[in-house]
Amino acid sequence: MSAQADAAEPRMSSAALAAAADSPVQPRETRLSVWGWVGQVVRWVLLLACTGLFLYPIVWLLAASLKPRGEVFDNRLIPQTWQPENYVEVFDQLPLLAWLGNSVLIAVLAAGFVTVSSSLVAFGFAYFRFPGRNVLFGVVLATMMLPGAVTLVPQFLIWNQLGFVGTHVPLWGANVFGSAFYIFLLRQFFLGLPRELFEAARIDGLSAWGQFWRIAFPLSVPSFVIVFLFEFQASWNNLQGALIYLNTGSATGYTVPLGIASAMTKYSPESGGHGDYQYVMVAALIVTLPMLILFAFGQRSFIHGIATSGRTG
Repeated sequence: MSAQADAAEPRMSSAALAAAADSPVQPRETRLSVWGWVGQVVRWVLLLACTGLFLYPIVWLLAASLKPRGEVFDNRLIPQTWQPENYVEVFDQLPLLAWLGNSVLIAVLAAGFVTVSSSLVAFGFAYFRFPGRNVLFGVVLATMMLPGAVTLVPQFLIWNQLGFVGTHVPLWGANVFGSAFYIFLLRQFFLGLPRELFEAARIDGLSAWGQFWRIAFPLSVPSFVIVFLFEFQASWNNLQGALIYLNTGSATGYTVPLGIASAMTKYSPESGGHGDYQYVMVAALIVTLPMLILFAFGQRSFIHGIATSGRTG
């Protein structure tokens, strides 16, 4: 009986397969696949449309930088008259290299100092137990609730009393003391690291600085990259700070945002200029390259840091 049942099982399976092949379910699956294909097409169309919307300003800026003075604002994405010599003449018209150098120096100092100082404070809040730790951490977070406009005047008075107004120091000096947002971000990342590693290192006699440098730092590189990129971008685009502390100095001491703003005023017909805005477009396009290059090299760590900075242990 068992042998007959085993022999009958393949015949039943073959019959079932034949019945399934002849069943009216197949047209339904075909319809579903067609709708899936339509969904894919719609998805790609929407993605391409959104990409075009985001890329349009860059394409327009590139086209405007290659046009003569009278055609800068004609909204053509393909210039009617090509003038690539704008990219050579801009360095004679504007101290662009000096602006780039100032911005790079300030952004590197600001991002480097805030990354180091914030990571040390965050490591202390994450792994040290001391009275009032939670209260102190709450006070640090509470400073993020203060609008930036509230602290502008006190900060200016402090830097003016120290004699640093008109220099680059106020644009990066405050970062030596860390940032509440970055402290919170890095603390959350440190809490996601296995605590057993630090306990074992402490038993082996490793100091607190050694635990940070030899364990926390290598495991937290993505979080440091994201903090560095965030602060570099914030410093690179900081027009308000440059207006407050550098506007009284020489144009060669300007940063990129302040330099481009002054160029807009210089070429404005209302200020006696001739409307040579093509040089402003060239400068605006050139100064976007450092951020693009920096993000291209740090993209993987940047995305990983965004994905893991909110986890807790």
